[in-house]
Amino acid sequence: MKALVTGGAGFIGSNIVKELIKQGYKVNILDNLSSGYFINIKEYVINGQADFCGGDIRDYASVLHAMEDTDIVFHLAASVGRQRSLDNPQLDSENNLIGTINVLEAMRKYRVKRIIYSSSASMFGELVTPTIDENHPQNADSPYGVSKLAAEKMILAYAELYDIISVCLRYFNIYGINQRFDMYGNVIPIFAKRIYSGEPVIIYGDGTQTRDFVNVSDVAKANLMAATSDYGTNVYNIGSGSSITINELAEMMIKISGKKREIIYAPERSADVKHCKANAEKILKTMGFRPEKELESGLIEYMNWFRSNKLY
Repeated sequence: MKALVTGGAGFIGSNIVKELIKQGYKVNILDNLSSGYFINIKEYVINGQADFCGGDIRDYASVLHAMEDTDIVFHLAASVGRQRSLDNPQLDSENNLIGTINVLEAMRKYRVKRIIYSSSASMFGELVTPTIDENHPQNADSPYGVSKLAAEKMILAYAELYDIISVCLRYFNIYGINQRFDMYGNVIPIFAKRIYSGEPVIIYGDGTQTRDFVNVSDVAKANLMAATSDYGTNVYNIGSGSSITINELAEMMIKISGKKREIIYAPERSADVKHCKANAEKILKTMGFRPEKELESGLIEYMNWFRSNKLY
């Protein structure tokens, strides 16, 4: 079985590549390295376990080249993040929607019949309920949310039109190994960088806002389960089904580090969601998927990796 992983050098993509190789897949990786890192996949490429196709999903010829002889696609390549999309909405849509259409058209040309799409809970926008199931209203309130929703709808349309099995996994807050800090970074790498750089941890608002964190190793396993599922085209939330306050997260990470760090509170950001928790019962009942890694043990593993790689 040969898999194409778009965005396979990225944080989540490289963890999926690792799991695919463990399961005996041959792997092609398509990535332009704009946010991914070759070091994430270097050992697999050097060992001949994966082939790296340097290219951009906005370039149809690159997608066609990477798609040849593929049996299944894991589509992760995207422009990620609310603020990034506000800064450059054109780039966001070119990557997330036009790039997705290129992937789907290349699949059609080579008659590839299954795609696992890394979607996002950002499509829900302003939350109506604190616990979110797949039927929660989809009122995306940023270019990123809109583009991820549009790409998901396009994939589901192709599923109907061209008999493609399409499984869309809506991620909540993913963390873990290979997640690096950048200017649009998520809260865990931001906190890790500040802790190990000797800086105070900054929390926006009073810190009582809650988030649902799930480890990337569990996300990779969910992708592999979706690849072999007999349940056909569908959408699923991927989260832990539990939540933690940002105050608790900061305190846990400081304790794990063994450092003494001050927590500073800054004004609340208007666009931030107050509470967020996934209802992930659907994928549990359908595929039997349940996240296994507890947050504390996952954070210990992540912070050891972050420190040992001197990412601060």
